[in-house]
Amino acid sequence: MAGEPLERCSGVARLLAEPLPGTAPVAQRLVFVESVGAWPRSVDRHPDPAIAGLAARAADAGRKVLLIRRPGRRLAPDAPRTVLVADVAPGAARVGRFLVDGPANLAALPLDTGGEPVTHPSLLVCTHGTRDVCCAIEGRALAAAVAETGQVDVWECSHLGGHRFAPTALVLPTGYLYGRLDPANAVAAAKAAGAGEVETAHCRGRMAWTAAGQVAELAVREHTGLRDADALGVTEVSMSTEPFTRVVVSGIGAQWEVRVEEQRGPARPLSCAGTLERCAPLVATAVHSVTRA
Repeated sequence: MAGEPLERCSGVARLLAEPLPGTAPVAQRLVFVESVGAWPRSVDRHPDPAIAGLAARAADAGRKVLLIRRPGRRLAPDAPRTVLVADVAPGAARVGRFLVDGPANLAALPLDTGGEPVTHPSLLVCTHGTRDVCCAIEGRALAAAVAETGQVDVWECSHLGGHRFAPTALVLPTGYLYGRLDPANAVAAAKAAGAGEVETAHCRGRMAWTAAGQVAELAVREHTGLRDADALGVTEVSMSTEPFTRVVVSGIGAQWEVRVEEQRGPARPLSCAGTLERCAPLVATAVHSVTRA
């Protein structure tokens, strides 16, 4: 997967070694709809009014809708389709599966996490080519390669953000995102999620936390070696007049204060079609144990 042309945004980001932590989108409640045909740039503008209507209803309920499909598979327009309703909040992560007969039945789809419980891990690889060519090329190759292993449940997925980190993927049920994946570490990330753990290599962060919280949590995991997905929580993210953010991470009877700062770097494109923007990723510059009173 490495070695892609430097005219693509992922090649530039690799060359600059732009850090992955802190780049996951922030969301805790998601809906994934198996979709027929080409994916539009935005789900809420889907040409199928049933899917656009679901996206609007989900937004009102605080849920984000993404489109999914099996690698290399295209459904017939009238074929039953899978819908996954996921909550990825720490300590309450759950995925429910529905099978609907067609788009018309999406209007009656409950947006709580009902449905048949999904007990195995899933890997959702961004392959949204209308958003960025890196996801189309890198993402589709990864999804196909992982599917061939037969080791994990894998889907192609619409826009997850962070094209420049392609191939990028979300793992359920834990809600961690990963970037610059190859088949081996993609399978490792999914299997870790199935065991209720976190594989920190190539991890962009947990969707439940803010960007600074994602950086801090992963820094504490690297510091301690903790893998249990729910062992740590971001209990406080405090901004101050200082040129950095103090994040308090707690768990297993301990607490850490993490100093998170912007790391200034050269300009680079956020996407293949984007203009140059100054690179300023968040990085953890210090991790200190805190004695609880």
